Amino acid sequence: MTDSTTRSRPLGRTSTTIHPIGLGCMGMSEFYGPAMDEGAAERFLHEAVERGVDHFDTAEMYGIGHNESLVGRALRDRRDGLTIATKFGPLRDPETGAFTGIDGSPANVRRASEGSLARLGMERIDLYYLHRVDPSTPIEETVGAMARLVDDGKVGALGLSEASAETVRRAHAVHPISALQTEYSIFSRHVEDEILPTCRELGITLVAYSPLGRGLLTGRFTESDRPSGDADFRGGGGQPRFEGENYDANLRLVDTVRSVARRHEVLPAQVALAWVLSRGDDVVAIPGTTKSKHLVSNLGALDVALTDADLETLNALSDQVKGERYNEGSMQSVQQ
Repeated sequence: MTDSTTRSRPLGRTSTTIHPIGLGCMGMSEFYGPAMDEGAAERFLHEAVERGVDHFDTAEMYGIGHNESLVGRALRDRRDGLTIATKFGPLRDPETGAFTGIDGSPANVRRASEGSLARLGMERIDLYYLHRVDPSTPIEETVGAMARLVDDGKVGALGLSEASAETVRRAHAVHPISALQTEYSIFSRHVEDEILPTCRELGITLVAYSPLGRGLLTGRFTESDRPSGDADFRGGGGQPRFEGENYDANLRLVDTVRSVARRHEVLPAQVALAWVLSRGDDVVAIPGTTKSKHLVSNLGALDVALTDADLETLNALSDQVKGERYNEGSMQSVQQ
């Protein structure tokens, strides 16, 4: 079993190492409720750095540029030792926020990267991802354009998000891919069949987003207290695992996570993160949060050592989860 207390892990085959637990910044701008107060968000990002977080994940589409600007303002004068990652590909209407497509064309690689660099206020993006694969543009063309950004010194390392094993191989043949970002948690283990083995063969770090099951695995939700409101996409039809009978069934599975947490005298969220980190030294997590107490809790997962019996118990849960991880429309854009 991997020792999850290791304090740094490699980023692909680069010379960069990163903290096993980074910070997903999306929720500071949208999708999980109203955007944070800007001053509070910047102070929170500063606190994360002070607590040792060195890997921050944002994207062009989060808040339609708002999130990148926020991260840039907070971190641009604290760059030493940090890995700032951002992503491009999905397009949104700037007026309505509606998604209008995915563009992996070389022209959009250039446009998007220039916009991200400007909003971040940085000369280089440390890790640049294709956020979703564009089915109308060969991956070789997209990655070829991304590789030119590396050659120009505007990007450090390249990544893909929610790509299939075949796409990862084709991309890696054009330019080394350092990170593959995908959902990975006790409840979502789809990557283990083909994607994770491919990453290991090619020396690619797996960056696990939503390692807490979008909050389900924290134990905070109950039958009467579930995500709701127009600003929270979990309660608006985008997340089948939060709907109706699926939600009730999945809550019962969380009771098992709670029981493991009680045995270790820790929180369910810490067990969930410790499980992800136990999958290998080539796996890191980027849980998102906007609260200091949750940041502290997440980092505390590094000190949770799950037993083989714990892992066996937790490993049995994914086959019992009800509902896909996205709605039908969004599922069409993952693992392309």
